[in-house]
Amino acid sequence: QVQLVESGGGLVQAGDSLRLSCAASGRTFSSYTMGWFRQAAGEEREFVAGIGWTWSGGATIVADSVKGRFTISRDNAKNTVYLQMNSLKLEDTAVYYCAAREGGVLRKPSAYDYWGQGTQVTVAS
Repeated sequence: QVQLVESGGGLVQAGDSLRLSCAASGRTFSSYTMGWFRQAAGEEREFVAGIGWTWSGGATIVADSVKGRFTISRDNAKNTVYLQMNSLKLEDTAVYYCAAREGGVLRKPSAYDYWGQGTQVTVAS
């Protein structure tokens, strides 16, 4: 099992950048596929980005809505996964969650077994 803690959220202006971090517990971090999801107020949770399980980082995939602006990466030595968010838009405002699962990257939230508590990202004009 793994425990996840997100950090790095905050209030920013449109066009700004943020980097979210997700610190994972346990020595098996490199064995998990990691994902970022977000949930805006009144909306369902949606997939943002995922990165594969290999110790070197694995393959990545990002949602079309953030492609070209967001980048997911991981540092297995630090047991940490990151979400670099550039050119933030008002519609990026949401609670961002880190998640982990065994196997490949999937977009469905229910496929992930472990979740962090979330970190709020608010983008203002």
